[in-house]
Amino acid sequence: MSAEPEPPTQWHRVLTVLADVSLLIGTREVWTQAATHRLTLAAVISVCYASILVCGALALVVRHRRSLARVDLCVLVTGLTLALCAFVLFHRGSDESALTTQAARDLVAGHGIYGRPWPWLFGHTGIAVTPTVTGGYDYTYGYPPLAPLLTAPLLWLGHGGLPAIAMSTGALLAGTVVLWWLLPVPWRSAATMACLGFSMLTMYARLGYPAILALALMIPVVVRWPRIGRGGRLGPAGVAQAACLGAACAAQQLPWFLAPFLLAGIYAVRRGELGARPAGLVVLRLAGVAVGVWLLINMYFVVSRPVAWLKGIVLPLIQGAVLHGQGLVGVSLYLTNGSDRLDWYGYASLLLLAGLLALFVLFVRRLGPAATVLPWLAFWLATRSQDGYYLMMTPLWLAAAVTAPMAEFAGAWQPFGRRLGGAKRRPARIAAAVLLLSPALASAVLAVTGSPPLRLEVAGVRHDARTLSRLTLRVTNTEDEALTPHFTLTRGQGMYPYFSVLRGPATLPAHATAVYELRPPEGTYALPHKHQQVRLRVFTSSPQTLSSAYVTLPTA
Repeated sequence: MSAEPEPPTQWHRVLTVLADVSLLIGTREVWTQAATHRLTLAAVISVCYASILVCGALALVVRHRRSLARVDLCVLVTGLTLALCAFVLFHRGSDESALTTQAARDLVAGHGIYGRPWPWLFGHTGIAVTPTVTGGYDYTYGYPPLAPLLTAPLLWLGHGGLPAIAMSTGALLAGTVVLWWLLPVPWRSAATMACLGFSMLTMYARLGYPAILALALMIPVVVRWPRIGRGGRLGPAGVAQAACLGAACAAQQLPWFLAPFLLAGIYAVRRGELGARPAGLVVLRLAGVAVGVWLLINMYFVVSRPVAWLKGIVLPLIQGAVLHGQGLVGVSLYLTNGSDRLDWYGYASLLLLAGLLALFVLFVRRLGPAATVLPWLAFWLATRSQDGYYLMMTPLWLAAAVTAPMAEFAGAWQPFGRRLGGAKRRPARIAAAVLLLSPALASAVLAVTGSPPLRLEVAGVRHDARTLSRLTLRVTNTEDEALTPHFTLTRGQGMYPYFSVLRGPATLPAHATAVYELRPPEGTYALPHKHQQVRLRVFTSSPQTLSSAYVTLPTA
Protein backbone atom coordinates (compact mmCIF):
# COMPACT_ATOMS: atom_id res chain seq x y z
CA MET A 1 0.00 0.00 0.00
CA SER A 2 1.62 3.31 -1.13
CA ALA A 3 2.16 6.07 1.38
CA GLU A 4 0.09 9.25 1.05
CA PRO A 5 2.17 12.16 -0.40
CA GLU A 6 3.17 14.66 2.23
CA PRO A 7 1.32 17.98 2.27
CA PRO A 8 3.37 21.17 1.85
CA THR A 9 4.33 23.16 4.92
CA GLN A 10 2.47 26.38 5.60
CA TRP A 11 5.63 28.50 5.32
CA HIS A 12 6.20 27.07 1.83
CA ARG A 13 2.70 28.18 0.84
CA VAL A 14 3.31 31.64 2.27
CA LEU A 15 6.62 31.97 0.41
CA THR A 16 5.01 31.01 -2.87
CA VAL A 17 2.24 33.56 -2.32
CA LEU A 18 4.77 36.30 -1.50
CA ALA A 19 6.78 35.54 -4.64
CA ASP A 20 3.55 35.58 -6.66
CA VAL A 21 2.46 38.91 -5.18
CA SER A 22 5.89 40.49 -5.76
CA LEU A 23 5.38 40.09 -9.52
CA LEU A 24 2.52 42.58 -9.39
CA ILE A 25 4.88 45.42 -8.45
CA GLY A 26 5.53 47.58 -11.51
CA THR A 27 3.49 45.36 -13.84
CA ARG A 28 0.69 47.89 -14.33
CA GLU A 29 3.17 50.43 -15.73
CA VAL A 30 4.39 47.87 -18.24
CA TRP A 31 0.84 46.96 -19.23
CA THR A 32 -0.15 50.62 -19.62
CA GLN A 33 2.74 51.23 -22.00
CA ALA A 34 1.99 48.06 -23.94
CA ALA A 35 -1.71 48.91 -24.27
CA THR A 36 -0.68 52.17 -25.94
CA HIS A 37 1.94 50.85 -28.37
CA ARG A 38 2.12 47.02 -28.31
CA LEU A 39 -1.30 45.38 -28.06
CA THR A 40 0.11 41.88 -28.43
CA LEU A 41 2.36 42.43 -25.43
CA ALA A 42 -0.56 43.88 -23.50
CA ALA A 43 -2.42 40.64 -24.14
CA VAL A 44 0.55 38.61 -22.92
CA ILE A 45 0.73 40.71 -19.74
CA SER A 46 -3.00 40.22 -19.19
CA VAL A 47 -2.41 36.46 -19.36
CA CYS A 48 0.38 36.93 -16.80
CA TYR A 49 -2.12 38.68 -14.52
CA ALA A 50 -4.37 35.64 -14.83
CA SER A 51 -1.42 33.38 -14.06
CA ILE A 52 -0.61 35.40 -10.92
CA LEU A 53 -4.21 35.08 -9.72
CA VAL A 54 -4.42 31.36 -10.44
CA CYS A 55 -1.03 30.66 -8.86
CA GLY A 56 -2.08 32.59 -5.77
CA ALA A 57 -5.17 30.45 -5.40
CA LEU A 58 -3.38 27.18 -6.09
CA ALA A 59 -0.60 27.99 -3.63
CA LEU A 60 -3.19 28.02 -0.86
CA VAL A 61 -5.20 24.94 -1.82
CA VAL A 62 -2.94 22.30 -3.42
CA ARG A 63 -2.57 19.24 -1.20
CA HIS A 64 0.83 17.83 -2.10
CA ARG A 65 4.40 19.17 -2.07
CA ARG A 66 4.95 18.13 -5.67
CA SER A 67 1.90 20.12 -6.72
CA LEU A 68 3.16 23.22 -4.91
CA ALA A 69 6.54 22.77 -6.59
CA ARG A 70 4.73 22.95 -9.93
CA VAL A 71 3.07 26.18 -8.78
CA ASP A 72 6.54 27.53 -7.94
CA LEU A 73 7.61 26.73 -11.50
CA CYS A 74 4.58 28.53 -12.90
CA VAL A 75 5.40 31.60 -10.79
CA LEU A 76 8.95 31.51 -12.16
CA VAL A 77 7.78 31.28 -15.78
CA THR A 78 5.34 34.15 -15.17
CA GLY A 79 8.16 36.30 -13.74
CA LEU A 80 10.45 35.52 -16.67
CA THR A 81 7.69 36.40 -19.13
CA LEU A 82 6.97 39.73 -17.43
CA ALA A 83 10.69 40.57 -17.39
CA LEU A 84 10.92 39.92 -21.13
CA CYS A 85 7.85 42.08 -21.77
CA ALA A 86 9.38 44.92 -19.78
CA PHE A 87 12.63 44.53 -21.73
CA VAL A 88 10.81 44.84 -25.04
CA LEU A 89 9.03 48.00 -23.92
CA PHE A 90 11.66 49.78 -21.81
CA HIS A 91 15.17 49.60 -23.22
CA ARG A 92 16.41 53.19 -23.46
CA GLY A 93 19.32 52.24 -21.26
CA SER A 94 21.74 54.41 -19.31
CA ASP A 95 25.34 55.55 -19.32
CA GLU A 96 26.32 52.00 -18.36
CA SER A 97 24.65 50.41 -21.39
CA ALA A 98 25.87 53.14 -23.75
CA LEU A 99 29.48 52.73 -22.64
CA THR A 100 29.35 48.92 -22.67
CA THR A 101 27.88 48.84 -26.18
CA GLN A 102 30.40 51.37 -27.49
CA ALA A 103 33.21 49.35 -25.93
CA ALA A 104 31.89 46.27 -27.72
CA ARG A 105 31.77 48.16 -31.04
CA ASP A 106 35.33 49.41 -30.66
CA LEU A 107 36.45 45.92 -29.68
CA VAL A 108 34.95 44.46 -32.85
CA ALA A 109 36.58 47.25 -34.87
CA GLY A 110 39.97 46.33 -33.41
CA HIS A 111 40.35 49.41 -31.20
CA GLY A 112 41.17 49.58 -27.51
CA ILE A 113 38.31 50.02 -25.10
CA TYR A 114 40.17 51.63 -22.18
CA GLY A 115 41.23 55.23 -21.89
CA ARG A 116 39.11 56.23 -24.91
CA PRO A 117 36.56 58.99 -24.16
CA TRP A 118 33.26 58.85 -26.04
CA PRO A 119 31.57 62.18 -25.19
CA TRP A 120 29.22 62.00 -28.18
CA LEU A 121 27.34 59.17 -26.47
CA PHE A 122 26.00 61.62 -23.93
CA GLY A 123 25.20 64.64 -26.12
CA HIS A 124 21.47 65.35 -26.07
CA THR A 125 20.28 61.83 -25.35
CA GLY A 126 19.33 62.47 -21.74
CA ILE A 127 21.82 59.84 -20.56
CA ALA A 128 23.45 60.75 -17.26
CA VAL A 129 27.17 61.45 -17.05
CA THR A 130 29.53 61.01 -14.12
CA PRO A 131 30.91 64.40 -13.01
CA THR A 132 34.29 64.49 -11.29
CA VAL A 133 35.77 66.87 -8.72
CA THR A 134 38.20 68.09 -11.41
CA GLY A 135 35.36 69.98 -13.08
CA GLY A 136 34.97 67.49 -15.91
CA TYR A 137 33.14 64.27 -16.72
CA ASP A 138 34.15 60.67 -17.22
CA TYR A 139 33.27 59.43 -20.70
CA THR A 140 35.41 56.28 -20.65
CA TYR A 141 34.68 52.62 -19.97
CA GLY A 142 35.65 51.75 -16.42
CA TYR A 143 34.88 48.05 -15.90
CA PRO A 144 36.64 44.75 -16.61
CA PRO A 145 36.11 43.50 -20.17
CA LEU A 146 33.73 40.54 -19.92
CA ALA A 147 30.55 42.59 -20.46
CA PRO A 148 31.75 44.10 -23.78
CA LEU A 149 33.02 40.68 -24.87
CA LEU A 150 29.56 39.17 -24.34
CA THR A 151 27.83 42.22 -25.82
CA ALA A 152 29.83 42.08 -29.07
CA PRO A 153 27.84 39.13 -30.56
CA LEU A 154 24.61 41.09 -29.91
CA LEU A 155 25.53 44.27 -31.79
CA TRP A 156 23.20 43.25 -34.63
CA LEU A 157 20.25 44.02 -32.34
CA GLY A 158 20.46 47.75 -33.02
CA HIS A 159 21.90 51.11 -32.09
CA GLY A 160 22.19 52.78 -28.71
CA GLY A 161 22.65 50.62 -25.65
CA LEU A 162 20.23 47.85 -26.69
CA PRO A 163 22.92 45.13 -27.14
CA ALA A 164 24.26 45.69 -23.62
CA ILE A 165 20.72 45.79 -22.21
CA ALA A 166 19.93 42.48 -23.91
CA MET A 167 23.13 40.99 -22.47
CA SER A 168 22.41 42.10 -18.90
CA THR A 169 18.73 41.13 -19.09
CA GLY A 170 19.67 37.71 -20.42
CA ALA A 171 22.22 37.33 -17.63
CA LEU A 172 19.61 38.16 -14.99
CA LEU A 173 17.09 35.70 -16.42
CA ALA A 174 19.72 32.96 -16.63
CA GLY A 175 20.94 33.73 -13.11
CA THR A 176 17.38 33.57 -11.81
CA VAL A 177 16.85 30.14 -13.34
CA VAL A 178 20.17 28.89 -11.95
CA LEU A 179 19.38 30.15 -8.45
CA TRP A 180 15.87 28.70 -8.62
CA TRP A 181 17.26 25.32 -9.67
CA LEU A 182 20.07 25.22 -7.09
CA LEU A 183 17.93 26.11 -4.08
CA PRO A 184 16.07 23.41 -2.13
CA VAL A 185 12.58 22.90 -3.57
CA PRO A 186 10.59 24.70 -0.82
CA TRP A 187 12.78 27.81 -1.17
CA ARG A 188 12.68 28.16 -4.93
CA SER A 189 9.99 30.82 -5.04
CA ALA A 190 12.28 33.02 -2.97
CA ALA A 191 14.63 33.10 -5.98
CA THR A 192 11.81 34.35 -8.20
CA MET A 193 10.92 37.00 -5.66
CA ALA A 194 14.50 38.21 -5.06
CA CYS A 195 15.51 38.33 -8.74
CA LEU A 196 12.32 39.20 -10.62
CA GLY A 197 9.93 40.57 -8.01
CA PHE A 198 9.72 44.09 -6.63
CA SER A 199 10.79 45.48 -10.07
CA MET A 200 14.30 46.17 -8.68
CA LEU A 201 16.85 44.00 -10.45
CA THR A 202 14.90 43.88 -13.70
CA MET A 203 15.17 47.69 -13.81
CA TYR A 204 18.96 47.56 -13.41
CA ALA A 205 19.13 44.87 -16.08
CA ARG A 206 17.18 47.12 -18.47
CA LEU A 207 19.70 49.87 -17.74
CA GLY A 208 22.49 47.55 -18.92
CA TYR A 209 24.54 47.43 -15.72
CA PRO A 210 27.57 45.09 -15.95
CA ALA A 211 27.03 44.36 -12.24
CA ILE A 212 24.00 42.28 -13.22
CA LEU A 213 26.29 39.99 -15.22
CA ALA A 214 28.62 39.78 -12.21
CA LEU A 215 25.64 38.91 -10.00
CA ALA A 216 24.54 36.09 -12.31
CA LEU A 217 28.05 34.62 -12.28
CA MET A 218 28.33 34.89 -8.50
CA ILE A 219 25.09 32.98 -7.85
CA PRO A 220 26.55 29.48 -8.40
CA VAL A 221 29.61 30.51 -6.38
CA VAL A 222 27.61 31.53 -3.31
CA VAL A 223 25.13 28.66 -3.25
CA ARG A 224 26.52 26.21 -0.64
CA TRP A 225 29.85 28.04 -0.68
CA PRO A 226 31.05 26.69 2.72
CA ARG A 227 31.11 23.21 1.16
CA ILE A 228 33.63 24.16 -1.53
CA GLY A 229 36.69 21.92 -1.15
CA ARG A 230 35.04 19.55 1.31
CA GLY A 231 37.27 16.57 1.90
CA GLY A 232 40.26 18.42 0.47
CA ARG A 233 39.11 18.20 -3.16
CA LEU A 234 37.52 20.85 -5.34
CA GLY A 235 35.96 18.36 -7.71
CA PRO A 236 34.16 19.40 -10.89
CA ALA A 237 31.62 21.48 -8.99
CA GLY A 238 34.31 23.35 -7.06
CA VAL A 239 36.30 24.03 -10.22
CA ALA A 240 33.15 25.38 -11.88
CA GLN A 241 32.49 27.63 -8.89
CA ALA A 242 36.07 28.90 -8.99
CA ALA A 243 35.75 29.59 -12.73
CA CYS A 244 32.51 31.52 -12.13
CA LEU A 245 34.24 33.55 -9.43
CA GLY A 246 37.03 34.51 -11.83
CA ALA A 247 34.53 35.38 -14.56
CA ALA A 248 32.47 37.49 -12.16
CA CYS A 249 35.58 39.45 -11.18
CA ALA A 250 36.21 39.98 -14.91
CA ALA A 251 32.71 41.43 -15.36
CA GLN A 252 32.55 44.14 -12.70
CA GLN A 253 34.41 45.28 -9.59
CA LEU A 254 31.80 44.45 -6.92
CA PRO A 255 32.85 40.77 -6.70
CA TRP A 256 36.37 41.97 -5.83
CA PHE A 257 35.03 43.07 -2.47
CA LEU A 258 33.16 39.83 -1.78
CA ALA A 259 35.89 37.40 -2.87
CA PRO A 260 38.19 37.92 0.18
CA PHE A 261 35.33 37.10 2.56
CA LEU A 262 34.48 33.92 0.68
CA LEU A 263 38.11 32.77 0.48
CA ALA A 264 38.69 33.51 4.17
CA GLY A 265 35.51 31.65 5.10
CA ILE A 266 36.37 28.62 2.98
CA TYR A 267 39.85 28.49 4.53
CA ALA A 268 38.41 28.65 8.05
CA VAL A 269 35.83 25.90 7.40
CA ARG A 270 38.31 23.63 5.65
CA ARG A 271 40.97 24.21 8.30
CA GLY A 272 38.52 23.17 10.97
CA GLU A 273 37.85 20.02 8.95
CA LEU A 274 41.28 19.15 7.52
CA GLY A 275 43.97 21.21 9.22
CA ALA A 276 46.04 24.18 8.11
CA ARG A 277 48.05 22.78 5.20
CA PRO A 278 45.23 20.93 3.35
CA ALA A 279 42.95 23.95 3.85
CA GLY A 280 45.60 26.26 2.42
CA LEU A 281 46.00 23.99 -0.61
CA VAL A 282 42.24 23.99 -1.21
CA VAL A 283 42.11 27.78 -1.15
CA LEU A 284 45.20 28.05 -3.36
CA ARG A 285 43.65 25.74 -5.97
CA LEU A 286 40.39 27.65 -5.80
CA ALA A 287 42.12 31.01 -6.13
CA GLY A 288 44.39 29.63 -8.86
CA VAL A 289 41.46 28.58 -11.05
CA ALA A 290 39.68 31.89 -10.43
CA VAL A 291 42.76 33.96 -11.25
CA GLY A 292 43.45 31.84 -14.30
CA VAL A 293 39.97 32.43 -15.70
CA TRP A 294 40.21 36.13 -14.85
CA LEU A 295 43.56 36.42 -16.64
CA LEU A 296 42.28 34.48 -19.64
CA ILE A 297 39.41 36.94 -20.10
CA ASN A 298 41.71 39.95 -19.60
CA MET A 299 44.76 38.65 -21.48
CA TYR A 300 44.18 40.40 -24.80
CA PHE A 301 43.81 43.76 -23.06
CA VAL A 302 46.78 43.15 -20.76
CA VAL A 303 49.04 42.40 -23.71
CA SER A 304 47.79 45.10 -26.09
CA ARG A 305 47.57 48.13 -23.78
CA PRO A 306 48.56 47.16 -20.22
CA VAL A 307 48.65 50.64 -18.67
CA ALA A 308 45.32 51.70 -20.18
CA TRP A 309 43.79 48.36 -19.14
CA LEU A 310 44.96 48.70 -15.54
CA LYS A 311 43.73 52.29 -15.24
CA GLY A 312 40.43 51.29 -16.84
CA ILE A 313 39.54 48.41 -14.55
CA VAL A 314 40.33 50.46 -11.41
CA LEU A 315 38.73 53.63 -12.76
CA PRO A 316 35.77 53.72 -10.32
CA LEU A 317 38.29 53.73 -7.46
CA ILE A 318 40.47 56.54 -8.80
CA GLN A 319 38.27 58.70 -11.05
CA GLY A 320 37.39 61.21 -8.33
CA ALA A 321 33.65 61.21 -8.98
CA VAL A 322 31.64 63.75 -7.00
CA LEU A 323 29.77 62.75 -3.86
CA HIS A 324 26.59 60.83 -4.55
CA GLY A 325 24.41 58.32 -2.78
CA GLN A 326 22.30 57.49 0.21
CA GLY A 327 25.12 56.88 2.69
CA LEU A 328 27.04 59.02 5.12
CA VAL A 329 28.03 61.49 2.39
CA GLY A 330 24.52 62.90 2.75
CA VAL A 331 25.78 64.77 5.81
CA SER A 332 28.19 66.85 3.71
CA LEU A 333 25.81 67.04 0.76
CA TYR A 334 22.58 68.01 2.47
CA LEU A 335 22.91 68.56 6.23
CA THR A 336 25.96 70.83 6.29
CA ASN A 337 27.60 73.26 3.88
CA GLY A 338 30.32 70.83 2.85
CA SER A 339 33.66 69.57 4.09
CA ASP A 340 37.34 70.11 3.43
CA ARG A 341 38.05 66.46 4.27
CA LEU A 342 36.11 64.51 1.63
CA ASP A 343 39.04 62.13 1.12
CA TRP A 344 38.34 60.74 4.58
CA TYR A 345 35.07 59.22 3.36
CA GLY A 346 37.15 56.99 1.10
CA TYR A 347 39.60 56.19 3.89
CA ALA A 348 36.70 55.34 6.21
CA SER A 349 35.22 52.99 3.61
CA LEU A 350 38.48 51.11 3.09
CA LEU A 351 39.18 50.92 6.82
CA LEU A 352 35.70 49.60 7.50
CA LEU A 353 36.11 46.94 4.81
CA ALA A 354 39.44 45.86 6.33
CA GLY A 355 37.98 45.91 9.84
CA LEU A 356 34.97 43.83 8.83
CA LEU A 357 37.19 41.29 7.08
CA ALA A 358 39.35 41.00 10.20
CA LEU A 359 36.26 40.56 12.38
CA PHE A 360 34.95 37.97 9.95
CA VAL A 361 38.16 35.96 10.30
CA LEU A 362 38.16 36.25 14.09
CA PHE A 363 34.49 35.30 14.50
CA VAL A 364 33.72 33.28 11.40
CA ARG A 365 31.52 30.84 13.31
CA ARG A 366 29.14 33.68 14.08
CA LEU A 367 29.65 35.93 11.05
CA GLY A 368 30.07 33.26 8.38
CA PRO A 369 26.43 33.35 7.21
CA ALA A 370 26.73 37.13 6.68
CA ALA A 371 29.70 36.91 4.28
CA THR A 372 27.56 38.03 1.33
CA VAL A 373 26.27 41.11 3.19
CA LEU A 374 29.25 42.42 5.18
CA PRO A 375 31.27 43.83 2.22
CA TRP A 376 28.49 46.24 1.26
CA LEU A 377 28.47 47.90 4.68
CA ALA A 378 31.71 49.60 3.68
CA PHE A 379 30.00 51.31 0.75
CA TRP A 380 27.73 53.21 3.11
CA LEU A 381 30.78 55.26 4.10
CA ALA A 382 32.15 55.70 0.57
CA THR A 383 32.02 58.88 -1.50
CA ARG A 384 29.82 56.96 -3.98
CA SER A 385 27.30 55.20 -1.77
CA GLN A 386 24.35 54.79 -4.12
CA ASP A 387 21.92 52.04 -3.20
CA GLY A 388 22.55 50.09 -6.40
CA TYR A 389 25.69 48.68 -4.80
CA TYR A 390 23.47 46.94 -2.26
CA LEU A 391 20.39 46.18 -4.35
CA MET A 392 22.13 44.40 -7.18
CA MET A 393 23.72 41.82 -4.88
CA THR A 394 20.66 41.00 -2.74
CA PRO A 395 19.99 37.58 -4.39
CA LEU A 396 23.35 36.52 -2.98
CA TRP A 397 22.00 37.33 0.49
CA LEU A 398 19.17 34.91 -0.17
CA ALA A 399 21.47 32.20 -1.54
CA ALA A 400 23.62 32.38 1.59
CA ALA A 401 20.65 32.51 3.96
CA VAL A 402 19.24 29.28 2.52
CA THR A 403 22.39 27.28 1.75
CA ALA A 404 25.05 28.62 4.15
CA PRO A 405 23.43 28.52 7.61
CA MET A 406 25.35 28.93 10.84
CA ALA A 407 25.61 25.16 11.27
CA GLU A 408 28.04 25.04 8.33
CA PHE A 409 30.51 27.11 10.37
CA ALA A 410 30.20 25.33 13.70
CA GLY A 411 33.58 23.64 13.37
CA ALA A 412 35.39 26.42 11.51
CA TRP A 413 38.83 27.48 12.70
CA GLN A 414 39.09 30.80 14.50
CA PRO A 415 42.40 32.45 15.41
CA PHE A 416 42.79 33.27 19.11
CA GLY A 417 39.91 30.91 19.73
CA ARG A 418 40.78 30.34 23.38
CA ARG A 419 41.27 34.02 24.14
CA LEU A 420 38.12 35.20 22.38
CA GLY A 421 35.86 32.18 22.80
CA GLY A 422 33.48 31.20 25.57
CA ALA A 423 30.92 33.12 27.56
CA LYS A 424 33.55 34.62 29.86
CA ARG A 425 35.39 36.20 26.94
CA ARG A 426 32.64 38.58 25.87
CA PRO A 427 34.56 41.73 26.97
CA ALA A 428 37.53 40.59 24.89
CA ARG A 429 35.31 40.14 21.84
CA ILE A 430 33.79 43.57 22.30
CA ALA A 431 37.26 45.09 22.70
CA ALA A 432 38.43 43.38 19.50
CA ALA A 433 35.44 44.73 17.57
CA VAL A 434 35.95 48.25 18.91
CA LEU A 435 39.67 48.13 18.12
CA LEU A 436 39.12 46.97 14.54
CA LEU A 437 36.25 49.33 13.72
CA SER A 438 37.50 52.45 15.50
CA PRO A 439 39.79 53.62 12.64
CA ALA A 440 36.84 53.63 10.24
CA LEU A 441 34.66 55.44 12.74
CA ALA A 442 37.36 58.05 13.39
CA SER A 443 37.83 58.64 9.65
CA ALA A 444 34.09 59.01 9.16
CA VAL A 445 33.91 61.56 11.98
CA LEU A 446 36.75 63.52 10.40
CA ALA A 447 34.92 63.54 7.06
CA VAL A 448 31.56 64.74 8.34
CA THR A 449 32.98 67.36 10.72
CA GLY A 450 35.08 69.09 8.08
CA SER A 451 34.21 72.69 7.30
CA PRO A 452 33.64 74.17 3.82
CA PRO A 453 36.90 75.79 2.66
CA LEU A 454 35.27 78.47 0.49
CA ARG A 455 32.97 81.25 1.64
CA LEU A 456 30.44 82.05 -1.09
CA GLU A 457 28.42 85.21 -1.70
CA VAL A 458 26.20 86.03 -4.68
CA ALA A 459 27.29 89.44 -6.00
CA GLY A 460 25.06 89.67 -9.06
CA VAL A 461 22.56 87.82 -11.24
CA ARG A 462 21.79 88.51 -14.90
CA HIS A 463 18.47 87.07 -16.00
CA ASP A 464 15.26 87.55 -17.93
CA ALA A 465 11.75 86.41 -17.01
CA ARG A 466 12.53 82.70 -17.23
CA THR A 467 16.29 82.05 -17.32
CA LEU A 468 19.58 83.02 -15.74
CA SER A 469 22.45 83.86 -18.10
CA ARG A 470 25.21 85.07 -15.74
CA LEU A 471 26.01 84.56 -12.07
CA THR A 472 28.60 86.67 -10.27
CA LEU A 473 30.10 85.38 -7.02
CA ARG A 474 32.50 86.66 -4.40
CA VAL A 475 34.57 83.69 -3.21
CA THR A 476 36.96 83.63 -0.24
CA ASN A 477 39.43 80.80 0.33
CA THR A 478 39.67 80.23 4.09
CA GLU A 479 42.24 77.42 3.79
CA ASP A 480 46.03 77.51 4.07
CA GLU A 481 46.52 76.19 0.52
CA ALA A 482 45.45 77.24 -2.96
CA LEU A 483 42.27 75.68 -4.37
CA THR A 484 40.94 75.27 -7.91
CA PRO A 485 37.14 75.65 -7.70
CA HIS A 486 34.48 74.20 -10.02
CA PHE A 487 30.96 75.62 -9.75
CA THR A 488 27.46 74.28 -10.24
CA LEU A 489 23.89 74.78 -9.02
CA THR A 490 21.72 71.96 -7.72
CA ARG A 491 18.07 71.43 -6.89
CA GLY A 492 17.48 68.43 -4.68
CA GLN A 493 19.79 65.44 -5.07
CA GLY A 494 20.76 65.85 -8.75
CA MET A 495 23.70 67.82 -10.05
CA TYR A 496 23.46 70.33 -12.88
CA PRO A 497 26.45 70.44 -15.27
CA TYR A 498 29.38 72.63 -14.28
CA PHE A 499 29.20 76.33 -15.08
CA SER A 500 31.91 77.94 -17.24
CA VAL A 501 34.15 80.51 -15.55
CA LEU A 502 34.21 83.69 -17.68
CA ARG A 503 36.10 85.81 -15.18
CA GLY A 504 38.12 84.93 -12.09
CA PRO A 505 41.34 83.07 -11.29
CA ALA A 506 41.55 79.36 -12.13
CA THR A 507 43.33 78.80 -8.81
CA LEU A 508 42.37 80.82 -5.76
CA PRO A 509 45.35 81.44 -3.45
CA ALA A 510 45.17 80.72 0.28
CA HIS A 511 43.19 83.31 2.27
CA ALA A 512 42.42 85.26 -0.91
CA THR A 513 39.14 86.67 -2.18
CA ALA A 514 38.17 86.88 -5.84
CA VAL A 515 35.12 87.69 -7.96
CA TYR A 516 33.96 84.99 -10.41
CA GLU A 517 31.57 85.49 -13.30
CA LEU A 518 29.90 82.22 -14.30
CA ARG A 519 27.97 81.19 -17.39
CA PRO A 520 25.56 78.21 -17.47
CA PRO A 521 26.81 75.36 -19.69
CA GLU A 522 23.96 75.77 -22.20
CA GLY A 523 24.06 79.55 -22.02
CA THR A 524 20.98 79.75 -19.80
CA TYR A 525 19.76 78.20 -16.57
CA ALA A 526 16.02 77.87 -15.92
CA LEU A 527 15.00 79.96 -12.94
CA PRO A 528 13.50 78.04 -10.01
CA HIS A 529 9.81 77.94 -9.23
CA LYS A 530 8.46 79.52 -6.11
CA HIS A 531 9.53 77.69 -2.91
CA GLN A 532 12.16 75.68 -4.84
CA GLN A 533 15.54 75.87 -3.15
CA VAL A 534 18.74 76.22 -5.16
CA ARG A 535 22.12 75.35 -3.75
CA LEU A 536 25.46 76.54 -5.05
CA ARG A 537 28.09 73.80 -4.86
CA VAL A 538 31.81 74.21 -5.41
CA PHE A 539 34.10 71.20 -5.72
CA THR A 540 37.91 71.10 -5.65
CA SER A 541 40.06 68.09 -6.46
CA SER A 542 43.34 68.56 -4.60
CA PRO A 543 42.42 68.18 -1.84
CA GLN A 544 38.89 66.96 -2.46
CA THR A 545 36.53 69.47 -0.87
CA LEU A 546 32.96 70.67 -1.13
CA SER A 547 31.61 74.11 -0.29
CA SER A 548 27.87 74.74 -0.51
CA ALA A 549 25.50 77.61 0.13
CA TYR A 550 21.82 78.19 -0.48
CA VAL A 551 21.34 81.05 -2.91
CA THR A 552 18.32 83.22 -3.59
CA LEU A 553 17.58 83.57 -7.28
CA PRO A 554 14.67 85.33 -9.00
CA THR A 555 11.78 82.92 -9.57
CA ALA A 556 10.23 82.17 -12.92
